Amino acid sequence: MNAILEAILKRRAVKVFEPLEISEEMREQILKAASHAPSSFNMQPYRFYWIGTAKKKTEAAKLCMGQMPAETASALIVAVADIGSLAATSQSQVEWMRGRSEFSEAKIRDYARTAKIGRILFMPGPFGIFGAVKWGMFRLLNLWKVMGMPPVSRKDVFKWATKSTSLACENLIIAAETMGINTCPMEGFDNRRLSKFLGLSARDHEIVMVIAIGKKSQTYVEPPQWRRPLHATVSIL
Repeated sequence: MNAILEAILKRRAVKVFEPLEISEEMREQILKAASHAPSSFNMQPYRFYWIGTAKKKTEAAKLCMGQMPAETASALIVAVADIGSLAATSQSQVEWMRGRSEFSEAKIRDYARTAKIGRILFMPGPFGIFGAVKWGMFRLLNLWKVMGMPPVSRKDVFKWATKSTSLACENLIIAAETMGINTCPMEGFDNRRLSKFLGLSARDHEIVMVIAIGKKSQTYVEPPQWRRPLHATVSIL
């Protein structure tokens, strides 16, 4: 069986870890895999906070409701949807394109224009006024034309960013599994206090999940795994 497919099928959310030193090189490989996940407009609207020092990890584990995976993990990774980075990200890509011979000035201008249009479409505006105008405009156009609805509120933009963040998290988890490292994604945490602990902005950031990472304890016995049969989840049209 393909090694990646095998890692996907054997991956489990481990509840108890044993001490493991995760090298800087291994950490970089895991996070690099996360950053290679697909994202809309290639905007990569997320940030990862790797909490590995004992003191910081103990503090963060308390904010994860004292869950066993958080307390015993070698590190905690906080995945954050970041909608405040869009302009800087597109500008960085323009600069990267300028340094490569494969991109003509016309292609660079096209990308910069598309990225700018994307940022404008995603902008809710003060008090959501621009979002309301967008909603009315696109609903009217949709009466005559098949088209999607862009995010019209800050909540919608966070929802959009959360999708890309979740894809990056899956890349991270599978990369770790292929390297013999186990994980446990967690949604149980004190969002307000953990955001404050990390210095996040409520305007631009939203925590999507916390991933405990380490080596499964030899004393931990995994219960049998059940999944819905494919015919219950898949429709072939």
